[in-house]
Amino acid sequence: MRSVSTRPLRRALTPATVALGLVLGTAVVTSGLTGSVPAAHADTEETVTTTTAPVLRAVGYVVDEPIAEITAESTAALTDATAVLGTAADVVADVKAEVAASDLDLGDVTVAIDTSDLRDLAGELRVIELTPALFIPHMTDETVAETEQVRDAIDSLQKALTDAKAKKAAEEAAKKKAAAEAKAKAEREAAEKAAAAERAAAQRSTAAPAPTSSGSSNYSGGDARAIARDMLAQRGWGDDQFQCLDALWSRESGWNYQAHNSSSGAYGIPQALPGSKMASAGSDWQTNPATQIKWGLGYIDGRYGTPCGAWNHSQSHGWY
Repeated sequence: MRSVSTRPLRRALTPATVALGLVLGTAVVTSGLTGSVPAAHADTEETVTTTTAPVLRAVGYVVDEPIAEITAESTAALTDATAVLGTAADVVADVKAEVAASDLDLGDVTVAIDTSDLRDLAGELRVIELTPALFIPHMTDETVAETEQVRDAIDSLQKALTDAKAKKAAEEAAKKKAAAEAKAKAEREAAEKAAAAERAAAQRSTAAPAPTSSGSSNYSGGDARAIARDMLAQRGWGDDQFQCLDALWSRESGWNYQAHNSSSGAYGIPQALPGSKMASAGSDWQTNPATQIKWGLGYIDGRYGTPCGAWNHSQSHGWY
């Protein structure tokens, strides 16, 4: 995982600089304060100022700047650093909460900001009254630079959060779009299937001879199945239900309107027991397959709900 953190910035003062600061630090502070040296030693003040300034310039710092200005700069740097440290802590806490709540994926970014160096520098600036003046500009510069590093890390972490939110939103939008397209496709296919079934039923209805009440000589086994298909369609049952019905009545009677079970007395295509029950569908129940099918479908609908329900019962019990 890649951490969003600050880069090491601390620089060590050279031994010569440290020694010089320890020896001259107090003198540098004194040289910047008006009236800090008694009048009896005015010549000493002048000597310190004129002899230390060239040496301090040689190690990279200008000490002609008044100590009040140096202190003001360090105070401003400390104030800014303290604010950025607080912001970093708040941002890390907020990002962790949002990642947990929304299940966000920040990729290889770790929800953390390394503020250890900045905390150390801020701590040093808080006790500058104990620090030789020679070190203060250096510490202030480091604090300012480290503060910018932490501020950049905050920006990077916030950007990672924004990118993760955008990515998740895009993924969710893509899922919704795919689901909507799949639903629309299924609805189109269902509509096309229903239309095809209606066309097939219309063709079968046109081809099948009309039922008569006088007899059954105009009907063959194929005709009885065609009549059943039409009646199924009128009830809203499709080909799957016809397959169950075909299996059921093929086993019961072979679609023979004259089928008679001598042992039980069941009669006709649906094997009504007794056969006279089918009179409720028409007086020609003994000779008209359409009347028998009408009664049989009504019986199935009322008792089992669908032909497949009747077929399943017949499979498990041997009768329906």
